Amino acid sequence: MTSHVEEQVQARIEQARRKTAARKRARQELAEARNSGLEARHTAKLRRWAKDQP
Repeated sequence: MTSHVEEQVQARIEQARRKTAARKRARQELAEARNSGLEARHTAKLRRWAKDQP
């Protein structure tokens, strides 16, 4: 049998784990969006360069 205090501690630990996982997921999503944007800009730049070449 666990005490009320132990249950509260475990709940806080679980809440911290979920918060950390959510932050990690958000960072991953932002990194993927950033990489996608960088690739699109790079592709557009290469197209402009190719268009400007004689």
